[in-house]
Amino acid sequence: MSLFAIRDYRRLFSAQIIALFGTGLTTVALGLLAYDLAGPSAGTVLGTALTVKMVMYVVIAPLVAAYVDRLPRRTFLFLLDAVRAGVVLALPLVTEIWHIYVLIGLLQAASAAFTPTFQAVIPDIVTDESDYTRALSASQVASTMESLLSPVLAAAALAVMSFDRLFLGTSAGFLVSALLVLSTRIPDARPSGHTRAWDKAAAGIRTFLRTPRLRGVMALNLVVAAAGSIVVVNTVNHVRDRLGGSQSDVAWMLAASGGGTLLAALVLPRVLDRIAARTVMVTGAGVLVGGTVAAAALVATGLTGWTGTAIVWTVIGAGMALVITPTGKVLRASVEPNAVPGVFAAQFSLSHLAWLITYPVAGWLGTNAGFTLTWSVLAALAGTGAAGALLLWPRHDGQTAGGPATPVRPPARTDRSALAKAA
Repeated sequence: MSLFAIRDYRRLFSAQIIALFGTGLTTVALGLLAYDLAGPSAGTVLGTALTVKMVMYVVIAPLVAAYVDRLPRRTFLFLLDAVRAGVVLALPLVTEIWHIYVLIGLLQAASAAFTPTFQAVIPDIVTDESDYTRALSASQVASTMESLLSPVLAAAALAVMSFDRLFLGTSAGFLVSALLVLSTRIPDARPSGHTRAWDKAAAGIRTFLRTPRLRGVMALNLVVAAAGSIVVVNTVNHVRDRLGGSQSDVAWMLAASGGGTLLAALVLPRVLDRIAARTVMVTGAGVLVGGTVAAAALVATGLTGWTGTAIVWTVIGAGMALVITPTGKVLRASVEPNAVPGVFAAQFSLSHLAWLITYPVAGWLGTNAGFTLTWSVLAALAGTGAAGALLLWPRHDGQTAGGPATPVRPPARTDRSALAKAA
């Protein structure tokens, strides 16, 4: 409660929540727009649009993180929300598929710039170290809950309106987020200690590459992306073409995956008090591999129906929560407090890099080769990631059942690069 008693943090966090849900609702509406324009080829359109999104996240987010200390941050955040509001407002007016790609590129470039800027502002507003740690966790929880609630809200809205109206609502949401940013007192940024922008952008990634447990997290990112791409990219064609469902049915099937996330989230806090994060996350990877294999088996045998799809989608949602939710705990425990923002920024880019690999597979291969082969390939990628995590993340790395992994401590005679050494 002390965290949310901070006026400026409360307003900025509210802006982030509204922007997150705006992005989530836009994703649902975008899938329906792609189906409206391309029909059976919607998977290709959506896969390409989401690939554009991932390119923007992987390329732009690190660059913004590197230069964010040189920007007027409140004005920058306001402009990013304004750009997103304008782009979303234009989406229902498109008549050509290439229009979607251009607008999504602009939208996701703004979204990719928003997150690292928001993360850079937090430590200047929340000065207490324990509150700052909770602020990072709250941001991660918000992202997780958005994936659950956005499809539910979209399904409820689609019951009474057409999908193009969702764009109007999300545009208004981005404008509200922009006004909340303007009402927040954001201090001027302190210059970074890095002399070159690339040093700052690459610091967190170097830590990932040199730390065994964080290399394991990178492998788990591939598992999450492989399984999640089936849900995000292929749900619209699967529900509309194979199951004969409606627009609202698409949203409800997406919500089934979110329901799995919620069920896992309800039990995880107590589980993580007793079981090491590595065990929970590797278990989640196993669940995701099982979910992707089950999805491929169902379409291969022709047994896919409403019940089977909903069960598999729920399992995938639960597995994603098992992997994603403890990730912040592992990141914080792997470095000193002053290096936490760097590894969070690196995880943001590296996780989206995994999606950049799997989105085209789900979209392009799904349209041209069918779901059986596509989901088998994604299951193989998920299995590869799970095996990589087992090999890269040592079973005994200082974790205890009742707490996080032992932090990496730098030797007194070395610089901060020593933080990246293996646990």
